[in-house]
Amino acid sequence: MRGGLGLLSTVSPPPAPAPPPLLCFSRLRLRLHSLFYSDILKVKSRKSVWTVRTRAVTTMASDQENVGHVKQQLAKLFETSLRATVPEELDVEPLVAACTAKFGDYQCNNAMSLWPRIKGKKTEFRGPPAVGQALMKNLPSSEMVEACSVAGPGFVNVTLSKNWIAKIIQKMLIDGIETWAPRLSIQRVVVDFSSPNIAKEMHVGHLRSTIIGDTLARMLEFSNVEVLRRNHVGDWGTQFGMLIEFLFEKFPDWESASGTAIGDLQAFYKASKQKFDEDPVFKERAQKAVVRLQGGEPRYRSAWAQICDISRREFDGVYQRLEVSLEEKGESFYNPYIPGVLEKLSNLGLVEESEGARVIFVEGYERPVIVVKKDGGYNYASTDLAALWYRLNIEKAEWIIYVTDVGQSEHFQMFFKAAKRAGWLPDDDKAYPRASHVGFGLVLGEDGKRFRTRSTEVVRLADLLDEAKARSKAALVERGKDKEWSEEELDKIAKAVGYGAVKYADLKNNRTTNYTFNFDQMLNDKGNTAVYLLYAHARICSIIRKSGKDIEELKKTGSIALNHPDERALGLHLLQFAETVEEACTNLLPNVLCEYLYNLSENFTKFYSNCQVVGSAEETSRLLLCEATAIVMRKCFHLLGIVPVHKL
Repeated sequence: MRGGLGLLSTVSPPPAPAPPPLLCFSRLRLRLHSLFYSDILKVKSRKSVWTVRTRAVTTMASDQENVGHVKQQLAKLFETSLRATVPEELDVEPLVAACTAKFGDYQCNNAMSLWPRIKGKKTEFRGPPAVGQALMKNLPSSEMVEACSVAGPGFVNVTLSKNWIAKIIQKMLIDGIETWAPRLSIQRVVVDFSSPNIAKEMHVGHLRSTIIGDTLARMLEFSNVEVLRRNHVGDWGTQFGMLIEFLFEKFPDWESASGTAIGDLQAFYKASKQKFDEDPVFKERAQKAVVRLQGGEPRYRSAWAQICDISRREFDGVYQRLEVSLEEKGESFYNPYIPGVLEKLSNLGLVEESEGARVIFVEGYERPVIVVKKDGGYNYASTDLAALWYRLNIEKAEWIIYVTDVGQSEHFQMFFKAAKRAGWLPDDDKAYPRASHVGFGLVLGEDGKRFRTRSTEVVRLADLLDEAKARSKAALVERGKDKEWSEEELDKIAKAVGYGAVKYADLKNNRTTNYTFNFDQMLNDKGNTAVYLLYAHARICSIIRKSGKDIEELKKTGSIALNHPDERALGLHLLQFAETVEEACTNLLPNVLCEYLYNLSENFTKFYSNCQVVGSAEETSRLLLCEATAIVMRKCFHLLGIVPVHKL
């Protein structure tokens, strides 16, 4: 899990730890951080550096029009209508939303909220329905709108032109799915996710943070945002004194063993912890070792680096299997900044003495944020404040997103309030720069308790992935699929399906809730599962292959017509891709994209059941619609971190 315990302090600020071999930043650069961090902290406070912005996440410049974003295009039309209908109400923004098919495709819902504001001022209106009628009348003509109507208390219903829908889909086939990407108004975001503790194996508890964080990063990157993927590992705490002394005791020649002395790091950790708990003399040595490590003694730093390196290699193996990329900046990276950051907070009058500790009081909580413990050591909050300061001032991030379990919600609420008191973050949670905690629930076993092995041990993430792949492979063999592929192909497909099933089973749930881990359910080829969706995509690819047509040539010479109701329904759903990704990004909810993907598959199934493709008079059009569906599905899979399968 993210973060670790604090460490003992010395009189002078600790130097920056020597960087482990696999850190992405060079030794020289990290050394410069150590030498100059106190000078860097002289930068003006965030309050003076940043101009607070309250713009919406999705505001775009007019020259960045996204023709694949239906809601955005309609909003522009209704903005013109609003200016013509109520020119004096300049702060009114269009309220456009998709609606159920019996009313239309989209709806403008401004009339009801406008009515109280203009009642008595605009005598030509006698109620919300009249406002709705005026909004419809003042709507500019557009090729995208086929029909409009007003219903109930002024809802303006819009039916899109099927020809326009077809045109936009066809344009995407030529120009690429990237032309449908949302364009967010922010440039740089930090996503802090995964963050295991050094010397401990990654287990199922790290699964959610890793794949939720990766999906959020992928969606933001697709939306033209620079994402700094940060792995805030617990690599600097009291446990390292214990581990280092145990290493010295058990392996006197550890330095000449090239990192092979420790072997199984998890077993090594358990043995050292047992000795720490049972041997007072060893415990005292371990506590002194922390001070020596912090003081920069080369032998202790070297042992620390070796332990970190072994742990990091194990982490990297899991990340490679999940196809997740991260840049490590652990607790040790921010440790040199803590004294200067606390000094700045003290100069602002925010840090107070309380029962021997140094704390920051925040509104709404009796218990303060402890930034220096009674023994003079730093803690989780100290590191997080230093990391936030660095991310805002040095990395210039506009949005910092922390992906951890919901159990840490209170910590982040208090931590964010402390940052607001310092002027680093605006009071308005919708303004920028912004910090958000993306909390998630527990992974449960079928007994309704925290997911564990039969021996009550936590489930190793590597073991879980092994089992997912093995079960997937067994299912493919049982269906006779192994006869169609080489052993290498079978292994590759089993991996894609197995890992994809694990990811999707997690991501399809609202992240704030607990979910039950069940291999049988997640590997089912029916229902809302990755297996079903991967099969649906493979079936589309098969339809195109069996047609014998060159789909790339058809994109250049063919055209799409949406004359059948199921063709139109599928086309409309395809066009809602951009706004779905935008919603998932804005609300930090990957399950929104999962729901869209599942509904897309359902829409395609209905279309294919009722509309003959190969051999029909509409073959070219329908093959292009199949291709468009496959392209959007593949992009959804990519954003969810799932590898698509083209043949099953």
